[in-house]
Amino acid sequence: MSAYPGALGAGKTMLSERVTTILPDLTFEEALEITKIHSISGELESDGSLITSRPFRRPHHTSSPVSIIGGGRIPKPGEISLAHFGVLFLDEIPEFKKSTLEVLRGPLEDGNVTISRANAKLTYPSNFMLIASMNPCPCGYYGTDDSKCNCTEQAISKYIGQISGPLLDRIDLHIEVKPVEYKKISSDEKPESSEIIKERVDKARKIQLERYKEFNIFSNSELTPSLLEKFCKIDNTSKELLKKAFERLGLSGRAYGRILKVARSIADLDDEENIKQEHILEAIQYRSLDRKYWKR
Repeated sequence: MSAYPGALGAGKTMLSERVTTILPDLTFEEALEITKIHSISGELESDGSLITSRPFRRPHHTSSPVSIIGGGRIPKPGEISLAHFGVLFLDEIPEFKKSTLEVLRGPLEDGNVTISRANAKLTYPSNFMLIASMNPCPCGYYGTDDSKCNCTEQAISKYIGQISGPLLDRIDLHIEVKPVEYKKISSDEKPESSEIIKERVDKARKIQLERYKEFNIFSNSELTPSLLEKFCKIDNTSKELLKKAFERLGLSGRAYGRILKVARSIADLDDEENIKQEHILEAIQYRSLDRKYWKR
């Protein structure tokens, strides 16, 4: 799960919308699950063909908790289930109602959502990648070097306070997006393409599929505590780095497992069998940005 705080017009939305272009191809089992969910919700194409691309869902900030999590008089899957094995993108996440955001906490942890009614209990899968973007304040300029923020401390606190600590703790990557410089926009230098990045991602995914083929999971994000201990072993120096990070950043017990999973993924992208110190340091770095905005 990723959060992109950054200045107004820095490209947060565009970056988020491109994520599906670098995600690994669906397995047949994943495609079948996605197709079933969309069929139940009535969103399957008229020809009924198998869905072969990862979903990208972008609900509006006025969406109700029911539309996000599912339910209704005749219970149907919500946005989090329609984003199963794909991306749920919340653009300008502080604009969503806090009650709507809080319903995400359970599914982010469990990978499914249960809807209870008087005569039935339905469980829908919701193993999605949450991507959220936000400005650092209502005016969008807090923390930038060349622009002056005109928001009061109270306004900023109220704005970012829409994202609670427990929800923020469930987001693995916090990445600040800086304003784009003119020389980069006007440069003739070609950036790395999505196709090249996807090649690395596909290679890492194949490593994970082979590693977990006996455990009925697809990726590092699905590791249970017992599997985490088995596949995310680190040396004593890395353990000491984690200890110092916990003391300095005040991380939670949940963050420990999430840091190890991210470090495991970074090691896979580097084609390394073992998690190294640099992988741990990079994973910790992605957990520290929230202190700039939420712990001011």
